[in-house]
Amino acid sequence: MKSAVETLNPTRVRLTVEVPFEELKDSLDAAYKKINQQVTVKGFRKGKIPARVIDQRFGRGAVLEEAVNDALPKFYTDAVNEAELSVLGQPEVDITELKDGETLNFTAEVDIRPSIEIPDFSGIEVEVDAVEVTDEDVDKAVEELRERFASTAPVERAAEDGDVVTIDLQAKVDGEVLEDGVADGVSYTIGSGELLEGIDDAVKGLEAGGEATFASELKGGSAAGKEAEVTVKVTQVAKRELPELDDEFAQLASEFDTIEELRADSRKRLENMKQYDQATQAQERVLEKLLDLVEVPVPEKLLEDEINTRKHNLEHHQLGQMGLDLAKYLEIQGKSEEEFDAETKEAAVKGIKTQFVLDELVKQEKLNVNQEELTEHLMRRAASSGMSPDQFAQAVVEGGQVPLLVGEVARGKALAVVVEKATVKDTNGEVIDLDDEEDEDTTEASAEETPAESAEEKTEG
Repeated sequence: MKSAVETLNPTRVRLTVEVPFEELKDSLDAAYKKINQQVTVKGFRKGKIPARVIDQRFGRGAVLEEAVNDALPKFYTDAVNEAELSVLGQPEVDITELKDGETLNFTAEVDIRPSIEIPDFSGIEVEVDAVEVTDEDVDKAVEELRERFASTAPVERAAEDGDVVTIDLQAKVDGEVLEDGVADGVSYTIGSGELLEGIDDAVKGLEAGGEATFASELKGGSAAGKEAEVTVKVTQVAKRELPELDDEFAQLASEFDTIEELRADSRKRLENMKQYDQATQAQERVLEKLLDLVEVPVPEKLLEDEINTRKHNLEHHQLGQMGLDLAKYLEIQGKSEEEFDAETKEAAVKGIKTQFVLDELVKQEKLNVNQEELTEHLMRRAASSGMSPDQFAQAVVEGGQVPLLVGEVARGKALAVVVEKATVKDTNGEVIDLDDEEDEDTTEASAEETPAESAEEKTEG
């Protein structure tokens, strides 16, 4: 076999492959064997039909077609390996010449990973938010904890803001009660915004036994997006009672004995959260600066596939779970379809570029992933997916996704290398020394969220 490579553009090549006919022998033998198992000819046992009879009865062309289809993947792979190409996706193959007994010639056009030069990135500087926790922040955190320990007591008066009402609901569309439009004994806190639009105004002022009707657009269910006539009946009004902020509350709500110890712990937790947010912000901004330094051509077909995948996931998974379609989502977001398309393309381009650059850094820095790092990453991914580690690991192995997880960890380590050499200052001008453990967690999170998994699958080819 002889092959040659023609560069069509920085991300696409054409392979020209010439195969002497004798190299098709194994595939021809396999083709005759396969056809033998599929057909019957009177006078011959199944599987024992001579090749010349198959040629006479079914045509040599059918045999050649079967043999070529069997052989092409191997010859294509050999040509790719010989040229040391990192291909993306499936090739477009064209058989240019097939002469029985002489030769098989074909071309294959395929996208490839672009050649990337990583410049010196040690001079990257970024600014992040300073970690500042105010007394007001602590007050808010303690108040939120206090809200969780609130109790309710029934009252004989009209419902007010902040009250917890027990209600029965019935929704009608075009005068017909919906099958999934009836709910009894629903507990609702007035002003929480957790139910239908308009319900707060409807129930405020009602006592137990009171009833009101209002119009509201349904957010989910069989009539999602439609205007409904909703009847609400209040069966109980209860007042929320908050515990006193004292040492007794601290002992009830935490492992601490005093309210001051509880406040100190709340402050420490807030500082840790803001430090984590700061580290994540540093990863994102360093990554942006790195991408600005590198020229990365993006394969058109890969970009097209990535955009389509992102749109499909949004429409059929995320929005579907919320009972929304794309048109309604864009209306809520206040975006035109053109703006949405532009944003989706921009995100897809960034995801693909990020993966290419970080993968190149993995090679350049000779980074490896050990079993412990992979296991830790798997545990985090399992937690975010809502699955147990065992379930997630089984799904990953059965789906052949282990290389994808390894790639995510490696890219996280590559980004950590860049962050380590960057200068990170907060808004107060202080140089930030990011903690090693925070670096690892946040870089992996950043690296796994930025490039789309669908692009990753295509680039593993």
